[in-house]
Amino acid sequence: MAFNVRRLDIYRKIPKDLTQPTLTGAWISVCCVLFIIFLFCSELYSFINTDIQSELFVDVAEPDEKIKVRLNISLPNLKCDFVGLDIQDEGGRHEVGLVENSFKKPLINPIGEAGCNFQSTFQINKVPGNFHVSTHAVGANQPANPDMRHIIHELSFGDQILEQHVPGNFNPLGGTDKTGGDGAMAALSSHEYIMRIVPAIYENISGDRKQAYQYSFAYKKYVSYSHGGVMMPAIWFRYDLNPITVKYTEKRRPFYAFLTTVCAIIGGTFTVAGLIDSFIFTASEIFKKAEIGKLN
Repeated sequence: MAFNVRRLDIYRKIPKDLTQPTLTGAWISVCCVLFIIFLFCSELYSFINTDIQSELFVDVAEPDEKIKVRLNISLPNLKCDFVGLDIQDEGGRHEVGLVENSFKKPLINPIGEAGCNFQSTFQINKVPGNFHVSTHAVGANQPANPDMRHIIHELSFGDQILEQHVPGNFNPLGGTDKTGGDGAMAALSSHEYIMRIVPAIYENISGDRKQAYQYSFAYKKYVSYSHGGVMMPAIWFRYDLNPITVKYTEKRRPFYAFLTTVCAIIGGTFTVAGLIDSFIFTASEIFKKAEIGKLN
């Protein structure tokens, strides 16, 4: 006797003439399909889009490792002839008047006087230190009015991360305007930014890495005095490095997780809809029998 494979079917079919369509069942079916489509589209959108996961670990710096710095600053009341960049750190570096990868663009301020836009790309050692915009490089030929009021357009470290969905603030000083204030003291004031730099690594979905640095800062303004009177002002950027590195990794949900969720949505929705339909149908049948007195 041949074995009938159809006996293994656990999804037995009911003849169509033994089923009874209802208006309530039709509405539940339509709502059920719309609900499944909505949830499926939501899961598909979540699967297509990536998520950013972060982790922390201790940064082990190499002895000769450098940090790239991009500085873009405008001094509307100081001529380009006097503007320079000085760098010094606890490793013994002391450089006055950096000219490599530095550019100066003359500006005209609202009252018709000459100003300067200063841009520079340079490297610093991974040790505490500072760099400052000053007139030290011109030596004895100091300006009569070394006005250090300024606007910072950009101050960023490491690789540029342009992706908007990456958390963190990699250029918090961008847009800082310190051109306000009147009088001689405002023009002779030094400006100091004390920064805490945190290394950050961003790895996209393709595995490409960028080494950037986010930072927080505190600001103060003051007038420095010496025995000879008021000292020449400057714009100081003092920095220290945090040993903890933040790694941002762009990831996408695995396909099996997406498939599992879709199956759960379809199966769960049809199951719950079937229970609701059965409950409503049974209740309506009991109510009809009660109306004609055949409840018992």
